[in-house]
Amino acid sequence: MYAQERQRQILEALERTGRVAVAELAEHFDVTTETIRRDLDHLSSEGLILRVHGGAVPRRTAVAEPDLETRRATNTDVKRRIAAAAAALLPRDADASILLDAGTTTAELLPHLAGRRGPVITNAPAIAQGALAHPGLEVQILPGRLRGTTQAAVGATTVAALGVLHPDVVVLGCNGLGPDGFTTPDPDEAAVKAAMVAAAGLRIVVADSSKAGARTLVTFATAADVDTLVTDTGLSDDAMRQLTEEGIEVVRA
Repeated sequence: MYAQERQRQILEALERTGRVAVAELAEHFDVTTETIRRDLDHLSSEGLILRVHGGAVPRRTAVAEPDLETRRATNTDVKRRIAAAAAALLPRDADASILLDAGTTTAELLPHLAGRRGPVITNAPAIAQGALAHPGLEVQILPGRLRGTTQAAVGATTVAALGVLHPDVVVLGCNGLGPDGFTTPDPDEAAVKAAMVAAAGLRIVVADSSKAGARTLVTFATAADVDTLVTDTGLSDDAMRQLTEEGIEVVRA
């Protein structure tokens, strides 16, 4: 087996288990422990894992969260495809209430709101402003403290406002998805996302395939909490199989 393939399988094992041991990997691949240590050193140098005594863990929570402008310029075409596929899942009733999480992928749903009456509710001022371009669409914005990195309203006021709402559907983003569920780096933003999931009838997560296998600081929803994941064709068959086995409908746009 080539080193590249072995290293890919090591990363997949980390996604499943959250930790790998040198001795166990050496036995599994029938190679020396020195070979595995070189593999782990290479993956560590690429920023993909964190070396620990006797093995490695995923280097996930240490990754810096990109700001909004950076994310707007990343995977734009993929995000538009994902948003179009997610829009097809929205209720046909133009009066259905839609809760939109802050994020660059959720923002790509804005063109698909034409002809709807709403209400559309969001914790993102930029999304609320964009939604006003559609005549006749009722737009509501949630209160709270604006978090600079994502420009999302967060905090106890936001969570409390969500506690009395019952939107027909929520569309929200994440920073990571895997065995730990759906994750995001900031505890305050995670609390808002969790409240959104709890409030809504139909729960849709939109996330490009680069989020698969990533794990950031806080889990805001488990597999059981989400109805549908809309992603792209870069999601591996193995990852899709694991998600569907957990009861999530997966749409690859």
